[in-house]
Amino acid sequence: MLWLKERGIACVAESVLNSEELDKTVARLVVAARHDGYAQGYAECSHHVVNALKVNWDTSKSATHGVDTGAAFAAMKTEFDNLQLPVMDLVNVALQSEDHVAQLKEIFPDEDEDLV
Repeated sequence: MLWLKERGIACVAESVLNSEELDKTVARLVVAARHDGYAQGYAECSHHVVNALKVNWDTSKSATHGVDTGAAFAAMKTEFDNLQLPVMDLVNVALQSEDHVAQLKEIFPDEDEDLV
């Protein structure tokens, strides 16, 4: 049980934080948020120009014209919320085992023990 307290929790956290699936999903989420923020900012700025100058402002040249950035951002948030990490499936199976510490040690071998 000492292994689980000292090393096991850190191994699980490290595996989750370093997972390729998480990295890629977070990167896509950041890009979607940036695009949506740009689109909303451009729309707000255009609205102020129209009101201040009393002219029709052509927004068709905007990089986000005709793109539903809000829906793309919402879809990415949903993808992030539903993200499944293979390592967590392994951990869940191990925790249901009678000897969950041994199972976890198989998934996350202790590098220090290999050196002895």
